Amino acid sequence: MKVLFNAGEIARKVKELGDEITAAYEGCNLYIIGILKGGFIFMSDLVRQVRMPVRIGFVRLSSYGNSDSPQGNVRILDDVEDAVQGRHVLIVDDIMDTGQSLLAFKKHLESKGPISVKICTMINKTQRRIAPMEPDFYGFQVSEGFIVGYGLDYAEDYRALPEICIIEPGNGEGNA
Repeated sequence: MKVLFNAGEIARKVKELGDEITAAYEGCNLYIIGILKGGFIFMSDLVRQVRMPVRIGFVRLSSYGNSDSPQGNVRILDDVEDAVQGRHVLIVDDIMDTGQSLLAFKKHLESKGPISVKICTMINKTQRRIAPMEPDFYGFQVSEGFIVGYGLDYAEDYRALPEICIIEPGNGEGNA
């Protein structure tokens, strides 16, 4: 396991993102929706850096399971409870990899009549991108490798690491 970004670098980047989001949504009614489980650590740090009132919600999507690659169609396991109609919505997740999950969820939300839907991820991973989109806000860009820590997992392991690391799945790492 190799550290890509340490806790201090992550904290600085989250502060920068909070400032950027605050400026982008000044005077707006912002609803931040976190993707569970991976996005919860990043989102909890991020919302404390956004200097404006926000409404918070969470959803659960499924596309990976216990694999290191998407396993087909994206399923919404738990949808948002609050209405998004007439609101600015910011989806927060740990990583945009292929982009399929976030694109599917964004389209789902757009069908409910929000003013806008944007995406913020901690990691913008470009190597396996299939969906024709980029996050509107992101912390770090990584081209390749399997990333864990700071909410990112491999088969539910490594989420609680305070740094973001790269591992080699299948070489014994990630097996509890």
